[in-house]
Amino acid sequence: MLTTLYTDIIYRPLLNLLVFFYNILPGHDIGVVIILLTVLIRLALAPSFHKSLKSQKAMNDLQPRLNELRERHKDDKEKQARAMMELYREHKINPLSSCLPILIQLPILIALYQVFRVALGGHELVGLYSFVHAPANINPKFLNLIDLSKPSYVFAILAGVAQFWQSKLMMSKATPGGQDATARAMSLQMTYALPAVSVLVAWKLPAGLPLYWVVTTLFAVAQQYYILRKPKPSV
Repeated sequence: MLTTLYTDIIYRPLLNLLVFFYNILPGHDIGVVIILLTVLIRLALAPSFHKSLKSQKAMNDLQPRLNELRERHKDDKEKQARAMMELYREHKINPLSSCLPILIQLPILIALYQVFRVALGGHELVGLYSFVHAPANINPKFLNLIDLSKPSYVFAILAGVAQFWQSKLMMSKATPGGQDATARAMSLQMTYALPAVSVLVAWKLPAGLPLYWVVTTLFAVAQQYYILRKPKPSV
């Protein structure tokens, strides 16, 4: 049941969109198709990401108050938790909402990996809708230079740089003194560790997937600039 839902709701639509755009775009450049597909995915998911970023910003702005509650109720963890939840309710914040984009992105990444493996690897395009024509073959080269069916160190490094930029942006907007020492240490580790992991993983994947990750991360950075540049609400 879950496999059928995954195939019908995520995999097949992405495969058909990829082939459809490849058929209609002049030049049949698969890299341009992937960029266009990425933008469409991000636009479709923009409301959930927007809500998550607003929640992250609100959480960051509340850190001084949260730290104050932790200190005030440091000897009573139950009372501390109740006070923090009350503060969240007062400001209409769901502390778990930041997990939603990750949960959404994961099945899409898996589906895109399978779509790129099939479409760029010369396999038979099974699962096309009746109105989507199957091309004789799909040229896997982006700008006639980079073969997106094979790993590329160029896009692997770009994926890491984009991830680092996004992480640094979040760090730069953190409330000064708002995080405790442990939280600051973890944030710094994520700022540098996550981009490194992105490069290592992307280095082994078909370059089409790192290209998707670069574009989607840049889109996320643009959303973060839009959200984080707004003035803080009074707390």
